[in-house]
Amino acid sequence: MASDGKKPGRGAGLTRRTFLQGGAAGALATGLVAEGLTQEARAAEGAPEALVGPDALPMSFRINGKAYTATLEPRVTLLDALRNHLDLTGAKKVCDRATCGACTVLVEGKPIYACSMLAIEAQGRDIQTIEGLGTADEMHPLQEAFVENDAQQCGFCTPGFVMACKAFVDGHPNPTEQQITEGLGGNLCRCGTYMGIRKAVKAVAGKGV
Repeated sequence: MASDGKKPGRGAGLTRRTFLQGGAAGALATGLVAEGLTQEARAAEGAPEALVGPDALPMSFRINGKAYTATLEPRVTLLDALRNHLDLTGAKKVCDRATCGACTVLVEGKPIYACSMLAIEAQGRDIQTIEGLGTADEMHPLQEAFVENDAQQCGFCTPGFVMACKAFVDGHPNPTEQQITEGLGGNLCRCGTYMGIRKAVKAVAGKGV
C-alpha cells in the first residue's frame, strides 16, 4: 500500500489541538446561551436582576414576634445570624450540612434547617425559634412533655427536636406511631431518646398546643 509519509489522522483531518479548541469554544458558547436563557426566564418572571454582596448589608427579621436587625454578608446562613449576631443560641450548630436537625427552626410554621437557609432569604418571613416557645418558668406543653417522658439526655439535639415536634403536632392532631416516626425522621438524637420523644408527641398531639 502506497504511503505519502503522513501519519494516519493527521494532515487535513482533525488534530487534537483543533478538537480541544473547538470543544472549549462550544462549551463557552453553550454557557453563554444558557446564561442568556436564564436571564430571559428571570426577566419573564419579573425577578430582579440586581446582585448583592459580597459586602455586608442591613437586614431585618421577624423572630418570635419581635423585630430584629443586623448588618450581614449575603453568604451568612440563618443559623449563624441567629447564633452569632442576634444572640439566639437555642438552635445548635452540629453538622452544618442539613443532616442532623439540631438547628431546626420554624419558618412560616414549617420546620427548616437553619444552616441550609441564607439569612437574606429569611427576611420578611415569620421565624420561630426555641426561645419563643416557652421559658424555664413557663414551659410550653411540648417542653413539659419532653421532661415528663425523659425525652432528652445530653440535650444538645433537644431544641431542634422540640421545634420539629411542634411543627409535626400542629399538622397531625391524632398521629399514629408510624407517622410520628416518619414525621421526625429528619432529626437525629445521638443519645437515642427516640422512644421518649415519641411518647412526648403522643402526650400533646390533639391538644391544640
